[in-house]
Amino acid sequence: MSKSPSKKFAAYPRLNPLGVGRDISAADLIDQTFLAYNGGRIREAARLLVEKMLPNNGYVGMSLTGALTPAGLGKSCLIPLMKAGFVDWIVSTGANLYHDLHYGLDMKLYAGSPFLNDVDLHRDGVIRIYDILFDYNVLLDTDAFIREVIKGPEFQRPMGTDEFHYLLGKYVYERGLKLGLKDSSMLATAYECGIPIFTSSPGDSSIGMNVAAMSMRDSKLMFDVNRDVNQTAAIVYEAKSSKHKSSVFILGGGSPKNFMLQTEPQIQEVMGIQERGHDYFLQCTDARPDTGGLSGATPAEAVSWGKVDPDSLPDCVVAYVDSTLSLPLLTAYCLSRVKPRKLKRLFDNRKETYKRVRDLYLKIGTVSKIKTSRKVAKRSSSVGLKQK
Repeated sequence: MSKSPSKKFAAYPRLNPLGVGRDISAADLIDQTFLAYNGGRIREAARLLVEKMLPNNGYVGMSLTGALTPAGLGKSCLIPLMKAGFVDWIVSTGANLYHDLHYGLDMKLYAGSPFLNDVDLHRDGVIRIYDILFDYNVLLDTDAFIREVIKGPEFQRPMGTDEFHYLLGKYVYERGLKLGLKDSSMLATAYECGIPIFTSSPGDSSIGMNVAAMSMRDSKLMFDVNRDVNQTAAIVYEAKSSKHKSSVFILGGGSPKNFMLQTEPQIQEVMGIQERGHDYFLQCTDARPDTGGLSGATPAEAVSWGKVDPDSLPDCVVAYVDSTLSLPLLTAYCLSRVKPRKLKRLFDNRKETYKRVRDLYLKIGTVSKIKTSRKVAKRSSSVGLKQK
């Protein structure tokens, strides 16, 4: 005998939405009408954020790819999330941080069209990012600001990108005060809130290009990428060892996605420290998984690498939605459903956090092959070499 309809579908809510009203909030719109397909995934993402990632002072890392800041999403979404204590650390492309400077320096960007003649734009000194337009002088003036700042004495040494962005953010913050600006720059907000921002490929942006140019003027500034790898791992280990949850909120994919996720293999596989992976994984992307690229790699695949805790896989969400759509919706949802959290100010304790994971690694780590808790065959470190 077949099951009755009530028993067969007991685990699933009925689809029977009300009509959309004229005064409905963004959060209620998501809860009441985003019921299936990628709309359903956005609702799952929103609830994952407010019900599991943000409660109990969990650590939330955010990775940023795609031209989000030129589109104004830094001011409209990222800064409100940062100031509410909903983002604790960030890995971003250098380009997003470079274009964030335009807003922090009160330069003008315009809503244009993707169908303009680019030969004409080039002739007229206009830069286009799809349907965003700005004057070529915006680039030149931003470059000049970077070079003037980094020639200062505090920049004349190697440093991690989190420290570099903190120092740069200080100058953007101070310039904003003189210009009468408020909440206009991610870098300035990160400085103000003690939020570390890393760049996984520091040479791959106009910020890195200007740093490179200044090296030919004998600037001593160099990016310490080793420090970045270990510092990000230290943040994650600090979260897990203090009995907090570690979550990743991934916008797009690319190098920042991997840089954020590789913190767990750095802890487990390389340092030999017992761990299980990030607790919660949320990604908004348009990348497909079947091409083999990291951008579209699923949380299930990340489990095999130790990047995500196997027990948390049912809670992982991938929404195949453009970040310019998903981020404003998720921002509105979080701000209306969760009270602001106390800022962790992770940058302020970066040295102590780093020292704790370094001391543990030097105590239990090894140069030879790491002993693993996984059920794999134990092999000698000479594997692959012909034995004579």
